[in-house]
Amino acid sequence: MEQKIDCAQACINGCVLGDKCPNIEFREAATKFIEDTPLDKMLELAEERLRKKVTEPPKWVFPEDP
Repeated sequence: MEQKIDCAQACINGCVLGDKCPNIEFREAATKFIEDTPLDKMLELAEERLRKKVTEPPKWVFPEDP
C-alpha cells in the first residue's frame, strides 16, 4: 500500500519515507543537477527565469460561471 503524504509539509527537514518515496526520481535528478551545475550557472538560470516572468503579459483567470 502506497503512503500518501504532503511532502511539502512532512519532508521539510528531509524525506521521511526514504526509499519508499514516490518522488525519488525527482530527488535524484535534483541532487544530480546540484552536484553537476556550478552556482554561477544556477544563478544565471534563476535570473533568466525571473526576467521572463517579469516581461510576460499578465494572465487573467476568471472564475467559472456557477
